[in-house]
Amino acid sequence: QVQLVESGGGLVQAGDSLRLSCAASGRTFSNYGMGWFRQAPGKEREFVATISRTSAFTYYSDSVKGRFTISRDNAKNTMYLQMNSLKPEDTAVYYCAATSRMAGTTPGAYDYWGRGTQVTVSS
Repeated sequence: QVQLVESGGGLVQAGDSLRLSCAASGRTFSNYGMGWFRQAPGKEREFVATISRTSAFTYYSDSVKGRFTISRDNAKNTMYLQMNSLKPEDTAVYYCAATSRMAGTTPGAYDYWGRGTQVTVSS
């Protein structure tokens, strides 16, 4: 079992940057692949980015590639999502997720989820 808590969301203007954090506790963080998803009202949960246990592999959705960077610090039990050049279309609740299996791009690949943090981008 692992507990996940997101932080760092807020209200920003288009073009601004935010860094989200996901703090993990309960089990060894390095045992888990990690991912970020987002969900806007009335829409399905959308894959954003994923990172493998040792950071050897990262993968991004086309909509955020080149603007967002996923990273992790296993010594701090924390995963990050650096979001640059934010657009109004990025507005959503952002969730971090963990899996004891290989990190993937679908929600079903993940075992544990945080409660989410709101990101709102105004135009």
